[in-house]
Amino acid sequence: MKLNRIAFVASDSPAARRAMNRLQKLFGVHDAENADVVVALGGDGLMLQTMHRFVSTGLPIYGMNRGTVGFLMNDFGEKDLEARLHAAELTTIHPLKMTATDKSGRKQSAIAFNEVSLLRQRHQAAKIQVIVDGQVRLQELACDGILLSTPVGSTAYNLSAHGPILPIGSPLLALTPISAFRPRRWRGAILPQKAKVSFVIHESEKRPVAAVADHLEVRHVERVDIAEDKKRSVRILFDPGHSLAERVLNEQFKF
Repeated sequence: MKLNRIAFVASDSPAARRAMNRLQKLFGVHDAENADVVVALGGDGLMLQTMHRFVSTGLPIYGMNRGTVGFLMNDFGEKDLEARLHAAELTTIHPLKMTATDKSGRKQSAIAFNEVSLLRQRHQAAKIQVIVDGQVRLQELACDGILLSTPVGSTAYNLSAHGPILPIGSPLLALTPISAFRPRRWRGAILPQKAKVSFVIHESEKRPVAAVADHLEVRHVERVDIAEDKKRSVRILFDPGHSLAERVLNEQFKF
C-alpha cells in the first residue's frame, strides 16, 4: 500500500495544532484529494469527525493522540512516522445508517460509527416501542433512552450505559437501554449485525424524544429506523500489537 503523501488534519487544541505544524515541515503539505493516507491529530472526537469526512473515499486514516482518552488513536510520535504507517494494521469499519422521522413527517438520514441513541427531551420518561426485523420485541420501554451500538462504539456510551463490549469484527450489535424504568429488569440484547431495528415513540407530544447518530441530532422524532450501511466504509490504521481488536479486548479486563 502506497503511503508516501500524507494529509494531516488536527483538532483545535494547541497541542494538536503544534504537532501538525511540525509534522508538515517534516513530511510536507498535501491536500486530501492528492494524499495516500490521512493522519489525524487530536482525540477520539476528532477521529470520529475524520471518519465521517473520509468515509468511502478509500483513504486509510491513522490517528495520533493529542487529546484526552484516544481510544481510537495511536501513540503520538514524530519519528519514523512513514515506517509506522507502512507497518500498521488495517481495520475496515461499516457504519450504521439512521433514518429518523420527526413529528412533521420529515425524514433525516445520517450515519453513525459509534451508536445511534434515543434520548428523552423532557423530565418525563420516554416510552419507546422496539421492533427488530419487523417483529415487535418490546411493546413499550419506559426509559431515559435506548441505543444501538456497533462493536467500535461498544466501549463508549454503550459501556457507560452498562451495555456489553463487542469484539471488533464480530457480526453483532448491542441494543442497550438507558435507565430503563419498565420493564425494570430488561438489560438489553445482542443482535446480529444484519438486523434492522426500528423505534416507535409513544405519547410523543407529551414525552418528546431526540435521536442522535454520532454528531447529528434530530429532535421530536416519531420513528427511527436503523440498519448497517454496507455501501460505505472507512479504513483505520493501528500500530502492530495495538489494534482496535486488542484495545476492545483489553478494555474488558480494566477495573
